[in-house]
Amino acid sequence: MKIDRTSIINKNAKIDNDVEIGSFCIIEENVRIRSGTKIMPYVHILPFTTIGKNNIIYQGSIIGEIPQDLKYNKEKTELIIGDNNVIREYCTLNRGTSDLGKSVIGNNCLLMAYVHVAHDCIIENSVILANGVQLGGHCEIGYHAIIGGMTPVHQFCKVGDHSFIGGGRVILQDVPPFILANGEPLKYSGINSVGLRRRNFSQAVRSIIKKVYSIVYRSKFNTMQAIEIIEKSIKPSEEVINILNFIKDSERGII
Repeated sequence: MKIDRTSIINKNAKIDNDVEIGSFCIIEENVRIRSGTKIMPYVHILPFTTIGKNNIIYQGSIIGEIPQDLKYNKEKTELIIGDNNVIREYCTLNRGTSDLGKSVIGNNCLLMAYVHVAHDCIIENSVILANGVQLGGHCEIGYHAIIGGMTPVHQFCKVGDHSFIGGGRVILQDVPPFILANGEPLKYSGINSVGLRRRNFSQAVRSIIKKVYSIVYRSKFNTMQAIEIIEKSIKPSEEVINILNFIKDSERGII
């Protein structure tokens, strides 16, 4: 274990032997840090935070602070961070409330500088949140989603798998999977063709996704009518089922 002598480590923190902790860090009690993780200078990690393997947390980040929620009443909740994440400078990641009990960040994510993750958020694997993205409470960000810089996400909003949201936008409703979202107000701007090609989605699969969204967004039908037509006319696949379930389960409505 390599710990700079200027850092303060609570004796009840559980830290694997090959973790590196830079200067002027504070690691409080009931913190768990797994092997291969590197903590840069001036990071503060608060109680009930679990950090997995091979993460890098950059200068000035505050990890596991209590929720910014007036309903929070000192209940024991958690922040859980997976493996192989990069958390850049001055990120603020809060733990959960009694509603969910935890905030969760998956594996292989990149959180750029000044990202805020509020209470009870769920971030799936391989997500990129660019500089200054601000997640309200209870947000869910799907697998391989990318959110452009300086974008606020309203509380309880969901962002679907493999979607891409342009920078400087405002997310007030759910963003379905596999799409590009841009404009003001935020709207459907086609499927995320570049991202899907990079992740080895075939031309046939991309064509089916595009056909589904042409019915949802480019037709005269309302959302429920579009769902009925898709279920009757398009053979169910993993991607089609993902889209339909996302739309059906949306509580805030889709963009």
